[in-house]
Amino acid sequence: MSTKGSRRQSSAPTIADVAEHAGVSPMTVSRVINDHKTVRPETRERVEQAIAKLNYEPSPAARTLAGAKETRIGLLYSNPSASYLSEFLMGSLDQASRLNVLLTVEKFADDMTVDRVIDHLHRARVFGVVLPPPLCDSNDMLAALKAASIYTVAVATGHIRTDVSSVNIDDQLAAEEMTRHLLTMGHKRIGFIKGNPDISASERRFAGYCAALAEAGVPFDPALVAQGLFTYRSGLDASEHILDQAVPPTAIFASNDDMAAATMAIAHGRGLDVPGDLTVCGFDDTPLATAIWPELTTIRQPISDMARSAVDLLVQHLRNGTPADDADPAEAVTHVRMDYQFVRRQSDAAPRRKPRKR
Repeated sequence: MSTKGSRRQSSAPTIADVAEHAGVSPMTVSRVINDHKTVRPETRERVEQAIAKLNYEPSPAARTLAGAKETRIGLLYSNPSASYLSEFLMGSLDQASRLNVLLTVEKFADDMTVDRVIDHLHRARVFGVVLPPPLCDSNDMLAALKAASIYTVAVATGHIRTDVSSVNIDDQLAAEEMTRHLLTMGHKRIGFIKGNPDISASERRFAGYCAALAEAGVPFDPALVAQGLFTYRSGLDASEHILDQAVPPTAIFASNDDMAAATMAIAHGRGLDVPGDLTVCGFDDTPLATAIWPELTTIRQPISDMARSAVDLLVQHLRNGTPADDADPAEAVTHVRMDYQFVRRQSDAAPRRKPRKR
């Protein structure tokens, strides 16, 4: 167990000092102070020895750290989609308020290090965090949080891990359903804009698109696929590339609503009618989907509800006193699969019998 040599020794010892000395997390120290029965005897003995050696005197706040009124959780974000983040924050803040917990929102900026974020969380006495995309798939972040004994719930990840709790939907099945819908309408040349390659859900959505084409016996055409980053800007570039093909598609399925909205803008700029000349579909059903015209056919990912579920799952674990540092990690891991919904609006239609020249 590594220790921080820079920790000030002149001031009164803190709960973090005791945790370091005992080789456990601050939450476990709190459980010992509050006489939780979930702490193993050998762990309790180490903590009590550390308390005695450091002459640590628990403050009233420390004594209630594991109680409902003092539960502190964090939300780390680094998401380029304002629409997605807005929905996620609304759900997280609402559930934190309902459960009477303190929520610390921390942005992981490009100039920040993982160690710096962990230090901020420790200073804020945060013992559990919610990670929306793309941080939900960051191996460095997940490893650092685990090493710091900060309980984590990953949201909307496409990779289910045995050591991290998660809340997600079946992205592949949802993408298959959207692609089948387009095929059923008569579309054979369907463009696809991929999501950020650093986000595992992107792979699942692309896999769903490919699976539906194969199921229908429609050949996969790599020229109809372009890389996006879940941003509006990347959607502009990707849709331009797809529509520049010698035989352009009659439909484009974008991996999120931001890129679908960008596709509509490019289509309108080229004088194409949506959906008369080009069907456009998205994914997520953020507020943007109904703020553009025509309103977007999309997959509704219950972003706010997923955030609420993640906060609820996090708080349950922290308030129930699990997991302890020496407990079986599998006992602390829970995976929640939520339902998605296909939402049809005005941006899709059957292809024209005689497509307009583009």
